[in-house]
Amino acid sequence: MNYDYLVIAGYFVLIMAIGVAFKKMAAKSTSDYFRGGGRMLWWMVGSTAFMMQFSAWTFTGAAGKAFTDGFAVSLVFFANTFAYFCGWAFFAHRFRQMRVDTPTQAVGRRFGNENELFFSCALIVFTILNAGIWLNALGVFSSAVFEADINLTIIFIGFAVVFISVLAGAWGVVASDFVQTLTVAVVSVACAIVALVKVGGPVNLVKDFPVDFVMGPDMNYGLLLVGTFVFFLAKQLITIMNMHDAFRFLNAKDSVNARKAALLAMTLMGVGSIIWFIPPWASAILYPDAASAYPELGNKAADAVYLVFARNAMPVGTVGLLLAGLFAATMSSMDSALNKNSGIFIRSIYQPFLEKRHRTVSDASLVKMSKILSLVSGILVTALALYFKSLKELSLFDLMMSLSAMIQVPILIPLLLGLLIKKTPSWAPWVTVFLGLFVSWFMLNILTPEVFAGWLGLDPFTRREATDMNLILTIAGQVFITGGFFCFTTLFYKETTDKYAPRTQHFFEDLETPVIADFEQDEYDQQQRHKLGTIATCMGLGIFLMVLIPNPIWGRTIFALCAVAIILIGLLLKRSARGAPALASQK
Repeated sequence: MNYDYLVIAGYFVLIMAIGVAFKKMAAKSTSDYFRGGGRMLWWMVGSTAFMMQFSAWTFTGAAGKAFTDGFAVSLVFFANTFAYFCGWAFFAHRFRQMRVDTPTQAVGRRFGNENELFFSCALIVFTILNAGIWLNALGVFSSAVFEADINLTIIFIGFAVVFISVLAGAWGVVASDFVQTLTVAVVSVACAIVALVKVGGPVNLVKDFPVDFVMGPDMNYGLLLVGTFVFFLAKQLITIMNMHDAFRFLNAKDSVNARKAALLAMTLMGVGSIIWFIPPWASAILYPDAASAYPELGNKAADAVYLVFARNAMPVGTVGLLLAGLFAATMSSMDSALNKNSGIFIRSIYQPFLEKRHRTVSDASLVKMSKILSLVSGILVTALALYFKSLKELSLFDLMMSLSAMIQVPILIPLLLGLLIKKTPSWAPWVTVFLGLFVSWFMLNILTPEVFAGWLGLDPFTRREATDMNLILTIAGQVFITGGFFCFTTLFYKETTDKYAPRTQHFFEDLETPVIADFEQDEYDQQQRHKLGTIATCMGLGIFLMVLIPNPIWGRTIFALCAVAIILIGLLLKRSARGAPALASQK
């Protein structure tokens, strides 16, 4: 009997139940559908902010990088941790204080209507493209593991994502992210503990690693590793703390909860930066031929190392939990993308179009249209994933890093710096984006790592060094040239010709004014705690049933301990569902 299939089936039932449980909370208004009405508690928002930077790539592409190169991959996630620290210190509460339903509305308040339309179109296209890549990567991986048809696999996963996004909007998306965070934590911690036991502890893990644990293979210049980390800090700050990716913090019930959410995401990311990669590091010692276990994955064979570890070192049923974690991570990114895109289209494209023609549509009709848009976006993403089968032959790690540095960073630089610099001409944001895309092209085709090495009189770079150097050059170009250009445009700003000056001034005033939850918040707090407490308890009981799977005593004990931990969290949430004192109204 294949218990892994039962575990995955149970997980999907749970995910569908979340959509049903939060359906009514999303049906009240477009604000509820797009961002939960801005009424979510910090632990929900923190979980969804954490999952925003967590996808199947972590368990596949990043794990494959850890298996071959050692510690270096953790630098990306330490950079995420740094970004969330900056969120706690400066950005998170200000994002909530933008007082908007969608991120592009904030762009409109800061830069004007023309830029709102430009970034809406650019971000919708980029988000759909990204989601298609995520879904395709998961489909290729899952179909190889289960020897299933890749087309059916992609369609099935796409349907589950669309179901949650369409039915329950932001409430369903964020609630599923919280449950998915628990799933990821259970899988990661259990695998990490067993991995450390198998290799004889952390000292042996570092000492017995096949190559230099810190430097990794094919790395002759240690400064490259330092440079990569430094520029990763800048890159991840740009790609996480900007007006577009602020949509997570728009959900928080007030400014204080937004800051707490960033602190929770920082803590989870910081701890996870080590725990996630202990199994692939251990696999390099225990199963050095792990990359050959799934030759059908082509050049991404090393991405299956987590599954190789689970099948060889963990009790029966763990692979099902791991696959559930993979589904959870990617579905989290996708359902957020669908929900966010529908909000952007309605608020920043459709409603302004109606206003210009002096037409109005009821909020209830907009909610229905939002659901239709989520459905259409889901179908489009699934179709793109089916089209992107060629990604099977590419390195997922390198692809995601390159796509982010070359396309995403140029789009997001104005959306970060625009929060720090008040006086820029209206053309500055979109011109900066096009300059950034040119910089990406220049670094890819003209100022290559080979050319750079020649300038410095260095020996030719290895393949790994060339990849890292290209990333450094691209990010450096974006930070200093693209970012510098945006700052330089302040010299051309004239307040007398800025028709959006009063709106921009009001935006920055709001940015510094705290949001305080209103008197109706108590009911929402109770519902969140009660519903998610019940769902977490059911999930814990489901994992406890895995004790019945034929396994050694230690294997059954692992499942029992994981189940108890999740059940306790569920019971604590249900116990706390007693409300909180209402606060003065200020939305």
